[in-house]
Amino acid sequence: MEFAFTEEQEMIRDTAASFLAEVSDSAAVRRAMGTEQGYEPELWGRICSEMYWQAIHIPEAYGGMGLGYVELVAMMEQMGRSLLCSPFFSTVCLAGNTLRVAGSEAQQAHWLAQLCEGTLTATLAFNGGSSRWDAESITATWRHEGDGYMLDGDYRYVIDGHTADLLIVAARAEGTTDDEGISLFLLPAATSGVSRQWLATMDQARKQAAVQLNGVSLTADALMGEPGQGWTSLSKIIDLATIALAAEQVGGCQQLLDMTVAYTSERVQFNRTIASYQAVKHKAADMMLQTEVARSAIYYAACVAQEALEGGPLAGELREAASVAKSYCSDAYFAVAGDALQLFGGVGFTWEYDVHLYFKRAKSSEHLLGNGVFHRERLARMLLDKGEES
Repeated sequence: MEFAFTEEQEMIRDTAASFLAEVSDSAAVRRAMGTEQGYEPELWGRICSEMYWQAIHIPEAYGGMGLGYVELVAMMEQMGRSLLCSPFFSTVCLAGNTLRVAGSEAQQAHWLAQLCEGTLTATLAFNGGSSRWDAESITATWRHEGDGYMLDGDYRYVIDGHTADLLIVAARAEGTTDDEGISLFLLPAATSGVSRQWLATMDQARKQAAVQLNGVSLTADALMGEPGQGWTSLSKIIDLATIALAAEQVGGCQQLLDMTVAYTSERVQFNRTIASYQAVKHKAADMMLQTEVARSAIYYAACVAQEALEGGPLAGELREAASVAKSYCSDAYFAVAGDALQLFGGVGFTWEYDVHLYFKRAKSSEHLLGNGVFHRERLARMLLDKGEES
């Protein structure tokens, strides 16, 4: 597939880069990191009211801009460059996609309208603490209670789970295994029986939480889709979020490359800048190569994601494209971060320099939604299944 940005897409990317350079510099990131909330409400308010980013790929019928996944990925790349501290990923890439894929017309009209207005933050919780990011990770359970449902269970790694207004949770019918019996539920965070706890993690720029459900009673209209048939939708939602996360990783790669080139061009050793040494040039070239290959993977995956949302001819390739992008981008981001640390020398991991912030994000995002090993195993299983079918 030949890909080139349209003028509109270039404008969106450049506008995002310019705005984030102003509002998400090192000082702003460090201020947000130091809070339990993890972001500054004033900045989130500006993003929603001035930029309207939270509505970028929401259909116009619900108050959104009606743009595509390529535009969303282009913005996520810029957010990754600046380490933007905001509930964007959880609200838009997790919860927003869940509403688009699995929500009924009434659920989308109600919740997406609030999301587009900027009055709602939301997230998705499904992993019970597993290192895997598939159906096996879902341990919370649901059962029928009259005309409604009763939910119990624990969730880990919930992005912005301690601050979100709305939780969308996955649970399985009692006694089921694998991808059977899984359902998605809309759960306002203030619901009785819900407890949330902020978790101290390595990546302070992206907050995570643990969520516990203890006898949570929900009405029938909280269910998304048919009872026990939610895994097909959830797997698609996870793949869409995985592509967005991979785009953020590419942005981090690019920023690390730019920071490293700038530093090595100024650092003088033996009366010459260290950027003039052949070994440093080779290392920088490797970083650039990894970044460019990763960028190609995410924009192909973004095109596939848009087809998946629209039900186009490439919709069946979503799982493969997501795993290719995430496996390569995870490895590339951590490798580029490691190279940057080496080229910065001893100051790279000091608090005064920002390299260590990207290094921590690289390791954190590597494991979020599945690391390279997980996704390569998934690709191998897909290829094996295709071989058996043929």
